[in-house]
Amino acid sequence: MMSILDPQQTHREAKIRYLDADFQVIREGDFVRCAATGKPIPLTALRYWDVGRQQPFGSAEAAFGERVRSSP
Repeated sequence: MMSILDPQQTHREAKIRYLDADFQVIREGDFVRCAATGKPIPLTALRYWDVGRQQPFGSAEAAFGERVRSSP
């Protein structure tokens, strides 16, 4: 029997659509992965993303570093 409090059901990766100054949850989950580091970012802590590339970042430094690396 499945329980809503079952710890195995938590920590699921979410699917997000990143918008200007907001995001939309496409698939429910607890976190997304930083595009630069691969580390999980809890949705409650998600503050940085690239709308054009649809990528989340764990920090401003990670977002800026990825932007610099991907610039021609």
